[in-house]
Amino acid sequence: MSSLRRSPGARPSWHRAVISCVALALVASCSGSSGGGKAKVASTTTTSTVNVSAAPSGAVAKGPAVPSAGCGTTKGAAQSAVRHEIGDRFYLLTTPPGHDGTKPLPVVLDLHGLLEGAAVHSVMSKFGPYASDHGFIAVVPNGSGTPVKWDVSLDRKTNPDLVFLDAALDQVERQQCVDSSRIYATGLSYGAIMSSTIGCVMTDRIAAIAPVDGLTVPKGCKPERAMPVLTFHGTQDPILLFNGGVANLGNILGTGESKTKPPADPDLSGPGYPAAAAAWAQQNGCTGEPTDTNLTPTVVERTWDCPATSPMVFEIMVGAGHTWPGSTFSQSIKSVVGPTDMSIVGDDLIWRFFQRFQLPAA
Repeated sequence: MSSLRRSPGARPSWHRAVISCVALALVASCSGSSGGGKAKVASTTTTSTVNVSAAPSGAVAKGPAVPSAGCGTTKGAAQSAVRHEIGDRFYLLTTPPGHDGTKPLPVVLDLHGLLEGAAVHSVMSKFGPYASDHGFIAVVPNGSGTPVKWDVSLDRKTNPDLVFLDAALDQVERQQCVDSSRIYATGLSYGAIMSSTIGCVMTDRIAAIAPVDGLTVPKGCKPERAMPVLTFHGTQDPILLFNGGVANLGNILGTGESKTKPPADPDLSGPGYPAAAAAWAQQNGCTGEPTDTNLTPTVVERTWDCPATSPMVFEIMVGAGHTWPGSTFSQSIKSVVGPTDMSIVGDDLIWRFFQRFQLPAA
């Protein structure tokens, strides 16, 4: 890592992943929501009556559960990526075995990338099987439109995807025994952009977020409380470049070699995603210069001096591409998305982070 500057599967799935990456690049380049450029923080006021309880790193928040309407009214039989519909929309639901419908369980929303859809993303992150093994509920919603995507605008009442996510959570809380104080959101790529939006506008319902490869600070983001954030980005991301911008994907499109490639010497504290993480840290009330520690030989963990209830943690995956850390599916499409960092397991780090936070009882 000495060269890094620090300034103060199956064929159909493979092809869908290729198209997803290309479409993402085209949309992100026009959306103004990629991590590129110097991130600016909107003037915010975090004086909401909604707070968050926090536990130290590695610990679990010990506040009382807030049981949902489904507690004690359902048998809570285990489900594995079962499709549940709301009108013409759907989500995939996984609940753990042994859930008897009386113990309130946490929920993780896991959001797919552009065109990818819920089914493909479920294979990418494998948060469903992970949820079964670790005793929480996984909800993998499907986006809208053609190609399937997310509306990342900030108006919760008029954004149809935010309306859908609220409705999906309402349905899960009615049909399952949920701890409504422990609902979280993560997502990959365009799903990371959407989870960033959620972090801005769903602070009354979401306790923490973990965007993977696409943290943004949307223009006009004014959260009612500071949001705990864990994010990941690879320094050799060939789609959403670490220091900002979107790659020219001529090699994938078959129109020639890509003219824009990840830099061999990325600036770990420069523009793009480092700036986006710094902007979230500022928005969360963090102070001072960040501290970098080597989580593994290939992962630099960046933290700030933040309030216990609103940390900002940035996992810089040195040499990794546009991938979900620890994912064998990501590994299998290396020629499209670049290398996957297998020294960490994204699901593990995300779940350990999420468990530290919960909303208090009203």
